[in-house]
Amino acid sequence: MLPNIQTALNATLTTETNASKTYSLEDGSLIDDLDAIRQAVFLALSVPRYQYLIYSWDYGSELDTLIGQSYEYALSEIKRYITEALTQDERVQSVDDFGFTRKGSQILCVFVVTTDFGTFSAETEVEI
Repeated sequence: MLPNIQTALNATLTTETNASKTYSLEDGSLIDDLDAIRQAVFLALSVPRYQYLIYSWDYGSELDTLIGQSYEYALSEIKRYITEALTQDERVQSVDDFGFTRKGSQILCVFVVTTDFGTFSAETEVEI
């Protein structure tokens, strides 16, 4: 027999944003806000998604899957791969204004990242 409980549950959910602080990869100093997100963007695009058990499947990018693909196919997928990788971070609001330059077997991709702390330009090279 199940107990009959007549207690009202008045739960209030609050959302907390974690501090955006981390250590700089360059000199080990403490960085926060926009600098921390700039570093997070670099790391997210540098780590191949689904390759390392230490990272969740939401972390990293699939840009490495474009190796050996045609230039046209790579152009059609780069924007989506970068946007998916970066918007997993709740601090990133959008990724816009993509520009592409072909450099031999690489594509230089420049884009603008809009975050809770401001906007900055970023770039990455994609091997095809």
